[in-house]
Amino acid sequence: MSTERAPAPVEERPGGSAALSGRSWALLLVLCGAIFLEGIDVAMLAVAIPTIRADLGLSTGTAAWVVSGYVLGYAGFTLLGGRAADLLGRRRMFLGWLVVFLVFSAFGGLATEGWMLVVSRFVTGVASAFMTPAALSVITTSYPEGPQRNKALLVYAGTSAGGFSLGLVIGGLLTQIGWRWVFFAPVLLAAAILVAAVRLIPAERPPIRKGGFDLPGAATAAGAMLLLTYGIVRLEHGLDGWTFTLAAVGAGLLLAGLFVLVERRTPAPLVRLGILRRAPLVRADLGALLLLGSFMGFQFMTTLYLQELRGWGSLETSLALLVMGIDVVLAPTVTPILVNRFGYGRVILSGFALAALGYALFLPVGSDWTYLMMLPTLLSLGLAFGLAYGPLTIAATDGVDAGEQGLAGGLLQTATQFGAAVGVASVTAVYGLVGPGADGFRAALVVPVVMALVGVAVAVPGARRGAPGRR
Repeated sequence: MSTERAPAPVEERPGGSAALSGRSWALLLVLCGAIFLEGIDVAMLAVAIPTIRADLGLSTGTAAWVVSGYVLGYAGFTLLGGRAADLLGRRRMFLGWLVVFLVFSAFGGLATEGWMLVVSRFVTGVASAFMTPAALSVITTSYPEGPQRNKALLVYAGTSAGGFSLGLVIGGLLTQIGWRWVFFAPVLLAAAILVAAVRLIPAERPPIRKGGFDLPGAATAAGAMLLLTYGIVRLEHGLDGWTFTLAAVGAGLLLAGLFVLVERRTPAPLVRLGILRRAPLVRADLGALLLLGSFMGFQFMTTLYLQELRGWGSLETSLALLVMGIDVVLAPTVTPILVNRFGYGRVILSGFALAALGYALFLPVGSDWTYLMMLPTLLSLGLAFGLAYGPLTIAATDGVDAGEQGLAGGLLQTATQFGAAVGVASVTAVYGLVGPGADGFRAALVVPVVMALVGVAVAVPGARRGAPGRR
C-alpha cells in the first residue's frame, strides 16, 4: 500500500521543534474550520429545538428524531468515512462532503415539515462522518509526528470544543432572531471554508489498491453501525419497546460479526483488523467514548435541570454553560506544554480524574442551588476536557501508518459519536425510570461519574513512565 503523503508544512528548527509557516497555519485553520462547523452546528440545534418544535408543531417523537437523525448518520458512517479518505483521497472526500453538508443544511433552513428536518439532519450527519475524518487525516499526514503534529492536533481539538461552547450561545442568539438562521449560518461558514479549502488543501494521488474497493465490507460496516447506533439511541426510552431495542442491537452485533468474517477473507479489506491490536489506539478510542459520553450526558441533564426545574431561558442557560468553554484557551496553549513535559498518557489520566471529581461535586444538586454552587463543576469540566480530548486525539493516531490515518481518525470519531449517544441515552433512561424532579436529576448524574471513573481505569496503563509526548 502506498503511504504517499503531502509535504509537511512546517519549518524545522534545531532541537526538534518547528514553527508553522503562514500557509501551513492557513491550512490548519481551514481544517479546524470544519470541526468548528460540526461543533457549532450540533450545539446551535440543541438550543433551538424547543422553538423549532413549537413553530412547526412537531410531535415529541419527530423532534427527538431531528436530533437523533444527525447522530445516526454520523455514527453510522464515520468508520466508512475515515477509510474512504485513505482509499479515495482525503481532499476529494473533504471537499465533496462539505458541499453535501452545505446543501442539506440549507434544505433544513427551508423546511416546512418535520420529515424535511429529519432528512436534513441525517444527511448532514453522514456528510460530517466523511468530512471530519478526512480533515483529521490531512492534519496527521501533513505534519511530522512529534511536537509539530501534537501542536496541530491540540489546536484542532481546542477548535472542536470552541465550536460546541460558542454554538450554545450563538444558537441562543440566532433563535431569538429566527430558528432558520441556525441552519443558514452554517451554510455561510461552510461556503467560506469551501472557497479556502479548494486553494489550500494539497492535491494528492490516492493509493492504488489491488482487488478494488471492499463493497461487502463497506455494506456490513455501515449496516452494523447504523443498527447499533439506532439501538443505543432507543435506550433513552427505557423499558418502553425494549424488545425492539434489543432486536436492533442484536442485528447490529450479527452484522458486526459478519463484517469481521468478510474482512478476514477479503484480499483487500476495508479495515485491516490488525490495527485493533494497537493497545494505545484502543485505549484512546475507548477513552474518547467515555469522555464524550460523560460530558454530553452531563450537559444534556444540566440543560434540562436549568430549563425545566429552574425555569431558565435558552440564552441564559447557554451563558451559564459557557464557562466550560475554557478548554478553547487551554487546549492550544497549556495542554501542549503539559504533553511535552509529562507525556500525553499522564495528561489524559489527569483529565479523567478531574472530570470524575467535577461530576461528583454536582451530585448533591438541589432545586435551590445558586450559580456559584454550580461553578466549581462547570469550571473543572472545562479544564478536564481541555486536558484529555486533544491528547486522546494524539494517542489515537500516534504511530499509525500514513495510509491508515483516515481509518484511525474514523475509529476515533466513531468512538466519540457512540460515546455521545450512549451518554445521552443512558442519563435519559435513568431519569425516566426515577422520575422528574431533583431526585431524577441526581440519579441520572451518577452515569457521568461512573463513565469518568471507568475512564480513569482505562487511562492508567497509558500513564506509565515514558518519554514526553509518548504513551
